[in-house]
Amino acid sequence: MVSAAMALAACTTGSLRSDAPPLSVSSTAADNPAAQLQWLDRVTWGANASSQAELSRTGLARWMGQQLKPQPQPLPPAAQAQIDAMTISRTPLDQLVIGLDAQRKAADALPDEEQKKAARQAYQQELTRLGREAQQRFVLRALYSPNQLQEQMTWFWMNHFNVNLRKDNIRALVGDYEENAIRPHALGKFRDLLGATLHHPAMLRYLDNAQNAANRINENYARELMELHTLGVGGGYSQADVQELARVLTGVGVSQQPIDAAPPNIRAAVRADYVRKGLFEFNPNRHDYGAKTLLGQPIQARGLAEADEALDRLARAPATARFISRKLAVYFVADEPLPALVDRMAAAFTRSDGDIAVTLRALFESPEFAASLGRKFRDPVHYVMAGVRLAYDDRVAPNVNPMLNWINRMGEPLYGHETPDGYPLNEAAWASAGQMNTRFEIARAIGANGAVLFRADDKAPLEKPAFPQLAESQAVRAMQVGLSADTREALAQAKTPQEWNTFLLASPELMRR
Repeated sequence: MVSAAMALAACTTGSLRSDAPPLSVSSTAADNPAAQLQWLDRVTWGANASSQAELSRTGLARWMGQQLKPQPQPLPPAAQAQIDAMTISRTPLDQLVIGLDAQRKAADALPDEEQKKAARQAYQQELTRLGREAQQRFVLRALYSPNQLQEQMTWFWMNHFNVNLRKDNIRALVGDYEENAIRPHALGKFRDLLGATLHHPAMLRYLDNAQNAANRINENYARELMELHTLGVGGGYSQADVQELARVLTGVGVSQQPIDAAPPNIRAAVRADYVRKGLFEFNPNRHDYGAKTLLGQPIQARGLAEADEALDRLARAPATARFISRKLAVYFVADEPLPALVDRMAAAFTRSDGDIAVTLRALFESPEFAASLGRKFRDPVHYVMAGVRLAYDDRVAPNVNPMLNWINRMGEPLYGHETPDGYPLNEAAWASAGQMNTRFEIARAIGANGAVLFRADDKAPLEKPAFPQLAESQAVRAMQVGLSADTREALAQAKTPQEWNTFLLASPELMRR
């Protein structure tokens, strides 16, 4: 039976808010439970019984309006307690990083080689622990936040403005990067989001702008800022523009000096231009104050304001509207979205001055979106999240580490993509035969052994029953009308509830959203 189900899997390569206008959706989708589940699967991290009940109470149109314009809503207390206990939630970033830097320097200064080795190892272990906390916090919010679209978009933008854990001290920075640069702007204005990433030490470290100075130009960040973050390949910029933008960004960097330390010795003529906010620093001594031209127009500002002028120009360029709109359409609709959809989204982006929620509204109200429901292949992160949400609903897992391990096994570790382009969003990247075999094993882990999520540590005994009762879920019952004959046949042959769970979670239908 297991091999039959593996073959089946492998055949697929809050409260109302008056200020949130309802989305325009067809009456068929609004009143059809199966269609509602498809919307949930696409807009949230995965449909489950509690989200289905909430959508049914609120109505699809108004629920979508609330998702597009979310208000702060609490997580379940058991999830919030885990987040509140984390170091990254309790310690300000500058205090955390400056303390770690002192720890690193103290380790390097030890005269005894064995002690030095042990101290350096302790420093690396602390960085790893902080990075793990960021991953755990993300998973808890993705699983249990009522503002599911905001969490989806947080992941999307973290991937778009990618940084990698393994570089420098980014393990200590990435939690704050997600929390304060990305999440607050995930459904806001693109220009604000772009500026927040430029001012964060995680981005400046990852793309080497902390080393970018007037007489030692580093073009890495300038190039990716245009190629990957805004205009896109073929977006109308030249190598000369990369060089000019790199000059604009000279002096934009990071300081790990104590906050109360004296500022660097800045020459008198530009001393007033010095900026220090947390770990972010603009050092005029390192800035190229010469005349610059970007995208055919001169830069009029001076000092750090040059960067703001450049970002304004990049964020409002027509090429950026199309590049961002197409990438959103790939994420939410199809690997090759129709140009007409991208055109309408880009028009909404431009008309709203880069309002992400307005751009998404144009997407969600499109016939292309409705036609695509149930067809978008899940990448590993979406697959694991969807399986756990469906299987365990709003029961809070005290140990999400097994989920992180499952995601790692499928090759998409959180914050783990090495190059700046982020993980691919298309089906071809994730639909290999090997990937399908691994997904079957993870389906079995969720469906038959998921109690590992509900024990405090790996040595604690499993609770009974040690598996979910998926066949009894209201969401699963509504979902079954859309299952293929092959999937229904496989489910009918299951010998145990654990097998039934596994076959459902490994089915072609559960590979898509």
